[in-house]
Amino acid sequence: MFPHSRICKQAMKAESSSAGSKITKSLWCGLHRAFSGIRPRILVWYFLLTASTALVSILVTRQMYCEQLGARAEASLVQEIERFKLLANEQTQNATRSPRTITALFDRFLSSYVPTRNEYIITLLNGQIYKSSPTLLPDLLKQHPSLISEWTSTTQSRRRRIYTSKERIIYVAESVRIHSDAPAKTLSDRGTIIAVYDATTDYQGGTRAIVLVIQVTLVFLVVFSLLAWVTAGRVLSPLRLLTKTAQSITESDMTQRIAVKGSDEIAELTLTFNEMLDRLQFAFDSQQEFLKDASHELRTPITVIQGHLEMLNYQPERQQETIALVMDELNRMTRLVNDLLLLAKAERPDFLNLKPEELDWLTEELYLKARSLANRDWRLESKGLSPVVVDRQRLTQAVMNLVQNAVRHTQDEDTITLGSAVKEDYAYIWVRDTGEGIAPEDQERIFERFVRATNRDQQFEGSGLGLSIVKAIAQAHTGWVELRSRLGHGSTFTIVIPLIASQDVAVHESDSHRRGQSPHHRFSGNRVGSARVHDHSR
Repeated sequence: MFPHSRICKQAMKAESSSAGSKITKSLWCGLHRAFSGIRPRILVWYFLLTASTALVSILVTRQMYCEQLGARAEASLVQEIERFKLLANEQTQNATRSPRTITALFDRFLSSYVPTRNEYIITLLNGQIYKSSPTLLPDLLKQHPSLISEWTSTTQSRRRRIYTSKERIIYVAESVRIHSDAPAKTLSDRGTIIAVYDATTDYQGGTRAIVLVIQVTLVFLVVFSLLAWVTAGRVLSPLRLLTKTAQSITESDMTQRIAVKGSDEIAELTLTFNEMLDRLQFAFDSQQEFLKDASHELRTPITVIQGHLEMLNYQPERQQETIALVMDELNRMTRLVNDLLLLAKAERPDFLNLKPEELDWLTEELYLKARSLANRDWRLESKGLSPVVVDRQRLTQAVMNLVQNAVRHTQDEDTITLGSAVKEDYAYIWVRDTGEGIAPEDQERIFERFVRATNRDQQFEGSGLGLSIVKAIAQAHTGWVELRSRLGHGSTFTIVIPLIASQDVAVHESDSHRRGQSPHHRFSGNRVGSARVHDHSR
């Protein structure tokens, strides 16, 4: 059960049974389911991941924009200062044609300067503003009057960025001195040239663009979150259907299955769940069938024993006869219970004790055991020459069941043939008789529990479990049982067991000196020309 289901049930127990309480319960369970399920969690994580990615990308982009803007502005300012230095050197070299004074140098430079947007050239002479271009000084000097003294004290090139909440100012300051033969007063003149760039409007424009990008991103996040909600609902719908199917399954109804769509992990989970339901349904059906058949088969001997024991009080002279009959019925019940236990053990992984065996020696041993059961024309047709990995006792039990079945349905003059062969990585062990045969409509049914062929003589004892045991042992060896039969022409039961994968296909020998028979020439393929007996109970 899912956590929200437990919480809802606890809430329902805590509330009373009034109408208002029912509404509260419904709202509580609905809200809890809406915010605690996997769908909201996926959406929340998707939104957080996408929003975090977008936010980090925007912040990094803004930082890169600011750095590039500052670098370009600073490079432009340095370029103007370098142009001023070239002009100063030119004036020094041509001192005879141009005056060697700071004011003349400033005037000449400012007259050739072409101002750009948000860029200013400020000149200082002896700590006072001499001229600036453009002539309108920026608000920077009004808000930061200490910059004048800072620039005046500059003795070498200086760069600085002033970033406040309202301003983004970048400047480059250069000290200017000119030595000449002028009077002492002129020699004491000291100037400073400052190139200033006001990047406030640029930063504000970038900030507005970033805000617009954030707004658009939020809108798209909401839209894509809604789409993700719908998509997650469609993707997770098989899980909800799986939950409903699991909750609706009972022992009496296990027929519901989930439609498999696509080939992703959800489809694989759905397919695995359906296969699990198939196995559970088979297990429950087998259990019910087993209980029904066992009760039906045990009812008769129990009734017979009970009836004869009750009559014993009225017929004491028949005590020995009654005891013999009761013991016979108890022995039959014992055989039935042992067979049922064997079929139940066939589903366990430790049912077989696998060991390597030689198929020819195993076939010879089976033939020697079989020929002592009854007076028939016994023949050993062929022996496969190949090692096989089998449970010797279980396989012997399966073959002897087939032999006993053949003995029951043949006469003294009939022939029963045993043989084995290896063909294309499969070992075949068969029992063939020349008895009455099996009707086509019974050839698959007779492998089910407690089922007997309708055309066969019912005078022989048997619970109808012999062939079921044969099939169970063959399937435990990852093999199967094949049947070929015609009415009036006998039957051939063949146990097919796969060989180990690394083993080469072996040949088989003909034991003609003993049996006067040719090899089993009918083995032209894997299936001996007969239909494979499938497990139709699944």
